[in-house]
Amino acid sequence: MDSEKLDDIRAVVLKPSETLDEKSFPKINGYDFNQGLDLTRLLDSMVSTGFQASNLGDAIAVVNQMLDWRLSHEKPAEDSDESELDPTYRESVKCKIFLGFTSNLVSSGIRDIFRFLTQHKMVDVIVTTAGGIEEDLIKCLAPTFRGEFYLPGTVLRSKGLNRIGNLLVPNDNYCKFENWIVPILDQMLKEQSAENIVWTPSKVISRLGKEINDESSYLYWAYKNNIPVYCPGLTDGSIGDMIYCHAIRNPGLIIDIVQDIRMMNGEAVHAGRSKTGVIILGGGLPKHHICNANMMRNGTDFAVYINTAQEFDGSDSGARPDEAVSWGKIKGSAKPVKVHCDATIAFPLLVAATFARKFHDGRSK
Repeated sequence: MDSEKLDDIRAVVLKPSETLDEKSFPKINGYDFNQGLDLTRLLDSMVSTGFQASNLGDAIAVVNQMLDWRLSHEKPAEDSDESELDPTYRESVKCKIFLGFTSNLVSSGIRDIFRFLTQHKMVDVIVTTAGGIEEDLIKCLAPTFRGEFYLPGTVLRSKGLNRIGNLLVPNDNYCKFENWIVPILDQMLKEQSAENIVWTPSKVISRLGKEINDESSYLYWAYKNNIPVYCPGLTDGSIGDMIYCHAIRNPGLIIDIVQDIRMMNGEAVHAGRSKTGVIILGGGLPKHHICNANMMRNGTDFAVYINTAQEFDGSDSGARPDEAVSWGKIKGSAKPVKVHCDATIAFPLLVAATFARKFHDGRSK
């Protein structure tokens, strides 16, 4: 092969590179364990590690922006009244944070992180599924156990054991739940008749949080700290089975979803001068309900998704944040992040680097 031909090959294979701006394209570096075991440094290294670790690092940055934002960071709007110009007031206005999650995460140990967040008033609005309600309450009555993904369904069925991934929930847990909730439903029906109370899913959930009176429950802390918990699909689970049986035995209880959709959309519409941020774990109902509410205010300002769903089938669960931008659910000026990861792995790390870090830093001062 002559040298001229070799030069042609080299020109093709070793095409000259553009110089990359390190501000736009940071260097890839991982955590150096020679520095010891330092959780803070390890979490800070995520953003420069690559792949989904970098997405997690970006999500950490977005959540910290939610937590750090104050109205005082913005120029006063032209229509601001005198009270809105007050520096103390402007410093007090924070980002309104919506947290959404699916029921499997409450079945898992992530429930304890939700309890931490509600106990310390770190989120403002919660949306979940029916299972996300009942599993929290059931865990106050009886434990969930670790099993294995491969345990055969027919064997488990014969033993009265229900499998959620690699978790096991004995049927006895649901019997205890029924014994606990039915008297409450009876009392709610009496109050509906005697006091003309109009029950909504969020009012029912708040009442259950009050009645469980257990500090391990995130619903207890949501009730105690006046954090609304919305669940438009409240009947789609064991709690729906209980309501169904109650309606046969003692009919008349009415749960009005119309009031709740007005309240839920109002959480976004009436956020006032606040920015809003959304953290959504998993997909389905919680993801769409939160995003749709924020569409009513022309989009949320900050958004983090954590799920493993893909978009190729057109599902809302798998849709990337940019699809929500097209609907006006996320502002075009936002820098949303999707972390493609099991939330039981990513969310504890996210909380450690954001909510928990700020909480413990504040207590140490």
